[in-house]
Amino acid sequence: MKIKIAQWITPANSAYTTRDIMRWLWKIWRGNRLQTILNASMGMATVVVSLAQVWAVKRAIDVASGNIEGSIYWAVALMGGLVLIDFAINISSVWIRNVLGVKAQNRMQQYMLDRILRSEWNGRERRHSGDVINRLESDVSNVVTFITETLPNTLSVVLLFFGAFAYLFTLDRLLAVITVALLPLFVVLSKVYVRRMRHLTRQVRNSDSQVQSVLQETIQHRVLIKTLESDDAMVGKLESTQSQLRRNVIQRTRFSLLSNFILNFGFSLTYLIAFLWAAVRMSMHTLSFGGMTAYLQLVNRIQSPARNLSRIVPAFVSVFTAAERLMELEEPPLEEQGDPIVVEAPCGVKLDDVGYGYNDGDGRVIDHLSFDFRPGTCTAILGETGAGKTTLIRLILALLRPQEGEINLYHADGDGQQLSPRMRCNFVYVPQGNTLMSGTIRDNLLMGSPTATDDEMFDALHQACADFVSQLPDGLDTRCSESGAGLSEGQAQRIAIARALLRNRPVMLFDEATSALDIETERRLLANVLGSRQHTIIFITHRPAVVEYCDEVLRL
Repeated sequence: MKIKIAQWITPANSAYTTRDIMRWLWKIWRGNRLQTILNASMGMATVVVSLAQVWAVKRAIDVASGNIEGSIYWAVALMGGLVLIDFAINISSVWIRNVLGVKAQNRMQQYMLDRILRSEWNGRERRHSGDVINRLESDVSNVVTFITETLPNTLSVVLLFFGAFAYLFTLDRLLAVITVALLPLFVVLSKVYVRRMRHLTRQVRNSDSQVQSVLQETIQHRVLIKTLESDDAMVGKLESTQSQLRRNVIQRTRFSLLSNFILNFGFSLTYLIAFLWAAVRMSMHTLSFGGMTAYLQLVNRIQSPARNLSRIVPAFVSVFTAAERLMELEEPPLEEQGDPIVVEAPCGVKLDDVGYGYNDGDGRVIDHLSFDFRPGTCTAILGETGAGKTTLIRLILALLRPQEGEINLYHADGDGQQLSPRMRCNFVYVPQGNTLMSGTIRDNLLMGSPTATDDEMFDALHQACADFVSQLPDGLDTRCSESGAGLSEGQAQRIAIARALLRNRPVMLFDEATSALDIETERRLLANVLGSRQHTIIFITHRPAVVEYCDEVLRL
């Protein structure tokens, strides 16, 4: 019965067919053709030099033993020249793998990150950030290495195999056939091997992602863990996930060792048969010493590619697993792409019978909501926890799409259009909590306006009541650690607001952005931000001082 490749390469529980994965790998290969072709060229050159070395050694031995005429010095010189050429090819190969390999990996990581950032977001992350990072590092490296190195090496291995077989076949047909007798058995066993190994590899990769997730989350929240005195609990959680990883690795290793033992035993048996055959012929004076040396070298050059091909199978299994994991990151559809749609200030945001729910079973978080955030006004959004305040902000920012109704962004003269991700350029958003990135204060402010001058940055800091920055020893070049560590919560909030002011877009959204400020600083900041009335401002807040400055209140 005919067996399709997909039936024995792709596990039954796989979300993708072999054809899907091959098509995806082909797309990645097209972006790395230069390095692949260069590596393949180096591999083919290595094959030619390797077979030439067999001939040169045989000739030198036959000249030395008197079987053929010639100069032993020229014969050895020829061997030395081939060795130097081999050195040059190896150096070139290392340079291509290392230099172009890093570029290829960086390029693919950039592509995957860009794809993630531009995809639609459903409001709830499907995967832990540690798992995503693990895929962007380990799985990307696996795919790039396979595409740019393993596949070209496979071509050279196949060429070496057929070249050595053809050379040996011209010397001794029977021995050549005996040498490759195990290959049909290898093909049969590979069916069982591939399916089992792919399942085990997937388990190992998933366990590795879980370990990285625990490590990342523990480091990110170590202050909380210390205050809760949960040190032992988190170390125990890490040990539990590591134990599962070890069990999966042991299971895969056992299966791999058993498979390799069976295969290597067959190769060793074949080599001994070839050695015995050549020794018998030499004892019968039907084969020269140089001929026997050539026999054994050619047998080795046939078996060595066969061994390498057997190692390619695990690499093939591994890259299919890695490709699946990266393809899963591409599952969310892309947001609407295209040039930004700019609406001139002042502009407003109008909700018409808007509804949204994260899951069907949880009901609507936002239900039949209609409201007009009129141009140039300041509105406070109030409501209990879980009332939908943050969901409403996400809808206004086009991070989520309404499941009912529509949201329109319109100019003061009344012209407008339905909100889309391409209109996000009209908004600036200050989330709740510490949202500074690692780097300098200048780096953080330039995210709001990449072309901002020092004077413009200090002016924005002054409006945000963050004049303390000018008093710091390094000023704008003061470094912040991850999540703005080194600054107080209030200082970090004010710098984040200054960053929003530098972005200077018609609609500004603040999600509890003044929660860490004292009352007096909060009042001065609000007076600075709201004094010009040039923006449409939306506050999510529980702070009375903020409500006092607002024109309207929306209660959810």
